This record gives sequence, structure tokens and C-alpha cells, in this order.
Amino acid sequence: MSTAPQYCPTPRELDDLELLVSGALAPLAGFDEPGSPITLTLPDDVQAAATEAGAVELVDPEGLPLARVSIPGGQVEALTHAQYGPFRRYYLTPAQAREQHAGRTWVAVTDALTEEQVATLAGHGPVALVALVGAGTPDLSAVALIKATLLAAAQLPDAVVVAVPLAARESGDAETDHALGLAVLATYAGGDTVIGLPEAGEDDSYADDVAAVVAHDQPAPSEQGLVLFFTGLSGSGKSTLARALMDKILEQGTRTITSLDGDVVRRNLSKGLTFSKEDRETNIRRIGWVAAEIARHHGLAIVSPIAPFDSTRQDVRGMVEDAGGAFFLVHVATPLEECERRDRKGLYAKARAGEIPEFTGISSPYEVPTDADVVVDTTGRTIPDALDDVVTALAESGYLDLTTTPLAEEGDSSVVEVRGARATSHETPAPDNDAEPLNVLMVCTANICRSPFMQLLGQHLAGDDLVIRSAGTMGFDASEMDETMASTLVARGVSEQAIADFRSQPVTRQLVEQADLVLTAEARHRQVILDENPAAFRKVFSLGQFVQAAEASSGLTGAELLAAVATKRGAASADLDVADPYRRGPEAAEQAAQLIEGWLRTAVGSLTGKADA
Repeated sequence: MSTAPQYCPTPRELDDLELLVSGALAPLAGFDEPGSPITLTLPDDVQAAATEAGAVELVDPEGLPLARVSIPGGQVEALTHAQYGPFRRYYLTPAQAREQHAGRTWVAVTDALTEEQVATLAGHGPVALVALVGAGTPDLSAVALIKATLLAAAQLPDAVVVAVPLAARESGDAETDHALGLAVLATYAGGDTVIGLPEAGEDDSYADDVAAVVAHDQPAPSEQGLVLFFTGLSGSGKSTLARALMDKILEQGTRTITSLDGDVVRRNLSKGLTFSKEDRETNIRRIGWVAAEIARHHGLAIVSPIAPFDSTRQDVRGMVEDAGGAFFLVHVATPLEECERRDRKGLYAKARAGEIPEFTGISSPYEVPTDADVVVDTTGRTIPDALDDVVTALAESGYLDLTTTPLAEEGDSSVVEVRGARATSHETPAPDNDAEPLNVLMVCTANICRSPFMQLLGQHLAGDDLVIRSAGTMGFDASEMDETMASTLVARGVSEQAIADFRSQPVTRQLVEQADLVLTAEARHRQVILDENPAAFRKVFSLGQFVQAAEASSGLTGAELLAAVATKRGAASADLDVADPYRRGPEAAEQAAQLIEGWLRTAVGSLTGKADA
């Protein structure tokens, strides 16, 4: 038998290996057992070598041999166990957990615990909080989930934390994941009681220390690490656009940036690679790995390889997203004919003559992206004009707003700050009948109930005279509006299509900065916003508070009204709150709708000057 080849599994496979070795997946004891979701997929070359050798040796990312797996068969022989990594002391085998913590109530934890959930658990006596930290299971990172769970445990009279690397299936099979979770938790609990956590309500909140962990682990889009990835044919203009974008970012001065240009990378990172298909893909994956590490530390990287194959682009996207960063794909879709016309180096002519093998677009395919964040054709356009497409898409994504110009000449009292598509001067401007409409942001907790009602009904009442958006202090990401609350909008003339198109979002510093006015459903939402954005004090009101201030500023509308209420306002009293109707039935939804509608008609009428709003 030849020597078994070594292979570093995917994060999911490494988690599965740890549970197999520990006995947590019993009666499963190996990979690829009949009917089992616990599988091991080897690259073709490794599979061939392993079949010849009768086994494969699995190693961790540092090259430490962890186990020997028979091929075929999938039986696992442990060589050692994982020894390093943050909070490794909490990763117990079922036997260790039973020995140390028998007699407790066992609870699976996949997200940070809210104060209400912690209060509920306090009534269950000694508990073991099992943080399921495997790849793809929690929304938080493994480190953040363990941190948040330890903080919650400290608030309970008698609680311990156990970390279990239970990974989600790559297929996204929720039923299989749920069944595996129940089986693993039962193995850890033995004969002890197992309970499920109560679902967190819309108004549930985290303790301050837990909230800080969550905020650090899940920064707002504008604070994430970001990889700007330009792809397109040779001569499409992608490198020129990428350089122009980098200049614009540097001129704004709010982010540092690392350029990973193809030629520079080849001299310093990928020296020795050829232009074969395999080496070109290796080059891009190396670029992607470096870019992902930059994003991991909240940096910004810009790259512009041809990257003709979707699988490689998806690999880079996966690296970036696994590192906690955002991947923004720009497809520079300039047609082949135009790229050939621009060809100053004569590369296309050489490729058509057969002098350059595997040339993208001629003798090697270019797989057009179907997941680009923005598509730009530079044919017949100036670079600034084409770049505007990218800048606009970036601003709309929330990752990077380059429409703000923060720089100003010292001593110039008439300097204009550009925010969004509108300019505001430090001096009182002359009336402008063509001014952009005011931008209003509506806020509640999850952005699926009250604030979407405020947004959609407000926009219905205002027409084109206002731009109204909404968000949540703990906003869900891209969720639909609550059906019960949505039904109250239909009766008020809001189109079913507008309701169907709505998707929720969390409130961000960028959204607050772009808004001329922020209106919240409750006073506490206002306080949450001001805790993060203290400079926005003069433009953030609860809806009821703003209506009272507007009524006291009789005769003023639009920007003049906002200037007046900024300095003349009542308290954001809880008496002016719109009570949360979520999951409280149609009657509560209608009561909230009636209160909001009355206030909205006054607010929109005051802002637009429409008495019949």
C-alpha cells in the first residue's frame, strides 16, 4: 500500500470529524455511512491517491494530522484531537460533559440570548447552555456566540457553557440539521432534561454587554470589511475603473484601501505562476485569500482580475464572507468587439492568430456573472460617467457612500456638504423651488411592523414630495412585512405590490446621516439611535413628539419646519409611543394603524404643505 495522501477538510468536515471522534454523532462512527448526512468529499486527485493507498489522512489548517479515514468505507481512526483555538476549554466531549455537568437542564443556543430569554431560563434551576458553534449554524461567529453565551450565563444563578461544533449541512437541509441537533443534544444530556429556548420577541433586547459583543461581531454594512471585485474581459476598462474608484475613496479620506492589481500581485504574490488555466485560477484564489484577510480586519481591498470562471469567483466570495467581510462584484461588461478595438498591445490579434493559447474571449471562455452587484458597459462613455454607476450601486448597498464630500476649504462659511443626492449649506440658502424632496427615515424595532406601515402609508400620502424609508434598531435583514399589520395598509389605499416589494433592514449610521428627519415609533427607539449617533439629536423624534412640535410651529413647512422643531420640541414621552402590535392580533394592529395614520397625516401635511394629507 502506498502512503496515504493528506487533505485539509472544509470547516464543515472538520466540525463533523470532531463530533465523530468524540462520539457526539453516535451511532454514526464514520463518514459516508449509508443514509448518513455526514460526508467527506475529496478532490479528484486526492480521491485517486487515497483509493490506491486505502486511506486518507485528514489534517487541520496548520497541517497537524487529526485522523486517518479508510477509503472506501469512511471509518475514522483518531490520531489526535483539536488542541488550539479560542475558548477551546469549553469544547467538551459528551463523556466529559456528562462527568462535569450531569443533572442539569440542557439548552441549545444558536444566537445571543435576550434579557427575556435569560429571565425565563432562571426558572429552570442549574442549566447547561450548549453553544452550537459549527460552520453555518449560528449567525454570529463561534467566538462571539461563546462570548455572548458566557455573559448570559453570568446572569443566571447556576449555569455552565459547553461549546459543540455542530455544523449545518451544505445543502441547506433544515430538517436534517434539526434532527442532527436534537440527536447531538440528547447525547450530551444523557437522561437529563432538554428544553428549547422561547423565541425572542420583537421587543426583546440584549443586556448591554451582550449587545456590545453582537455589535462588534455584526457591524453595520458601512463598517464591514469590504472587497471590491472587478471582473471583465481584457480591455474592458475594469482596471481603469478600479483605479478611478480607489482615487475617489482616497480623496474622500474615510477609509484606507489596499489595491491588489493583477500585475502587481504577479510580481510580489504569485511570482513563478504561468498563464495556464490552473495557474491563473491559483493566482485569483491567492488574491482572494489576501483580500479576505484584509476584510477580516475591517479593511477595504480592491481587485481587478479577468476572473473568467464563476467557480473561482464564488470561491473568493466564500473566503470573504467566511471572514466576515462583504463581497461587492462589479461586472465590466464591455463587449468583446469594443475590447478588441481598444487593444493597444495587440493581444487579441495574437490570440486569434493562435500565438497566445487559452486567451479569454477568444480560445478560452468567459462565464458572465449572474450575481454582479452592478453591471457597467464602458463603450462610448467617459470614466467618470461609468464610475458613477459603481458609486451609486455602492451607496445603495450601504457598504460605502462616496456621494458625501467631507473635505472643505478652511474659513469658507458657504461650504456645502453633499449627503445623498442633496446639498445643504452652512449658510441659510435661498429658496429653491427645484430642491430635492426631504428624506425621512421611519424606525421601530424589527422593521417588519410599525415602521414599514409608517413608510408605506407616509409615501402613499406624500407622493413625490417626500422620500421615505424605514429601518429597525434590531432590524431583520430582508424580511417581509408582518401580514397582520400589512392588511391594515390595504384598507388605506396602499397597493399590494408596494407591500409585497417591502424588505426590512437594520438602522445604520449612514441611513441616519442621510435622513433630514428620523421618526420613531417609540421614545426608546429614539434613544437607541442617539446613543450611536449623538450628533443627530436635532433631527430624531418619536412620531408623536414631532407632531406636537409641528403643531406648535404653525404655518411652517418643509426645511423651515425642520429648522424650527430642531430647537423647539417637547419631551419624547412614552405617552406618545405607538404600542407594539406584533403578534397581538388584528385588533391591536388596527389600533396601532389608526394612531399612526392620524399622526402621519399631520406630519406629512406639515412637511409638504398639503393640508389634505
